[in-house]
Amino acid sequence: MSRYTGPQFKLSRRLGISLSGSGKELKRAFPPGQHGPGQRKKISGYGMQLQEKQKLRHMYGLGEKQFRNLFDKASNMKGISGENFMILLERRLDNLVYRLGWSNSRAGARQLVNHGHVTVNGKKVDIASYTCEVGDVLGLREKSRGLTHVKEAVANRNYLHPYLEYDEKALEGKFLRLPERAELPQEIDEKQIVEFYSR
Repeated sequence: MSRYTGPQFKLSRRLGISLSGSGKELKRAFPPGQHGPGQRKKISGYGMQLQEKQKLRHMYGLGEKQFRNLFDKASNMKGISGENFMILLERRLDNLVYRLGWSNSRAGARQLVNHGHVTVNGKKVDIASYTCEVGDVLGLREKSRGLTHVKEAVANRNYLHPYLEYDEKALEGKFLRLPERAELPQEIDEKQIVEFYSR
């Protein structure tokens, strides 16, 4: 599977959001490049829809085909397509590992999963796109509990989403319920993404 391997800071500045979550990239609040500060700011309707789609896609680190397939799945579910789509993204195993604070980035969380360090309900799962169900218990394998970068990430975690529960002693997290829209990234306008794919 192909993935974006280019400069993250430039991409964050281009899209106008912090993809790492630290906000360091946006110290210069204009697009990258020689003509960045003076670029025209008027964007067409299609341009705005594309930008919102790219924001969300790069935020979760997905390729276009995988992103589109997940959107099609959300469109076939009952309810509001845009919200369903964001909830499906939030239910990905690599994202929940990131939300639990076992990694400082989604890319790092994906690596943890791919290398077989994470368990779901006691069984090893090494597929980052695995969709977690309500009630699933996420844990770390015995040999993985002493990983330095996991300990550092947990020590730096300052917030736990209310739809997750974390047991410090057992090093386990539980997916309590589906997240509500207010608990998902506020800088994304999912209606624009729905309109983009509905063209």
